[in-house]
Amino acid sequence: MNESPTRIPLPDPLETPSRARVRVGLLLTLLGFFIFIIGAKPAWLGWDTSPTVGFIQIAVFIVGLGIICLGGYLGLLALWKGSTRTIAADIGMRLVATGYVISVFAGMADVFGMGTTELGEAPFFGPLQARGVVIGQSIVAIGFLLMIPFGKQPSSE
Repeated sequence: MNESPTRIPLPDPLETPSRARVRVGLLLTLLGFFIFIIGAKPAWLGWDTSPTVGFIQIAVFIVGLGIICLGGYLGLLALWKGSTRTIAADIGMRLVATGYVISVFAGMADVFGMGTTELGEAPFFGPLQARGVVIGQSIVAIGFLLMIPFGKQPSSE
């Protein structure tokens, strides 16, 4: 009664990524982009009711940016299916999260009491906050570039 244990096959490191996971990542990214556009430029959709950028607009585009980060993270992580991520990819994952946090704090600086307006006044999205959000988005983009599996070749089956 000496039975050998059943062996679980290991995934092929050069196996093609899960199409479902990549599609979910892309769909989340597109949904996040649409929400981001609603917050950043509601006039493009005919929804602009105010000449200034207020708290709701800031919150909506930050939520959209978060969904973009989540979708991009899931989609690019699916491309690494079955293989070990490089150090650059791990650094990229952390840069995506760091860039998002920078964007949140720069965009919500007035809400957190670190902006140009006093607490209790309506938040003002000024040029310094816009510059901080763009810097955070640039860090997110660099993180996504580092997460791309450049050297990995898919199997030709």
